[in-house]
Amino acid sequence: MVIARALALNSSLIIFDESVAALDVSAKAQILSLINDLKNEFNFTGIFISYNMGVVKYISDLIMLMNKGRIKEIGATTQIFSHPSSAYAQQLLNAIL
Repeated sequence: MVIARALALNSSLIIFDESVAALDVSAKAQILSLINDLKNEFNFTGIFISYNMGVVKYISDLIMLMNKGRIKEIGATTQIFSHPSSAYAQQLLNAIL
């Protein structure tokens, strides 16, 4: 697995680009749980790129929302999900409610 290779190199940063997008719900939940456990155990930072706001909420402490290459909002996950400050963030959240 690619995550194991990155951890074997003592990586301090791992980028996950749509790493669970094609998985079914059960497999997705297992992989996300594994990533969270590994982040804690090996103390690395993960950049998780996803269009799925539910996945983003589960896996992220901080979020940067982008649209067409432009940053629309940056903040703590709890802050953005409870009180988004940009219209773009509000649109994304409305789409999952």
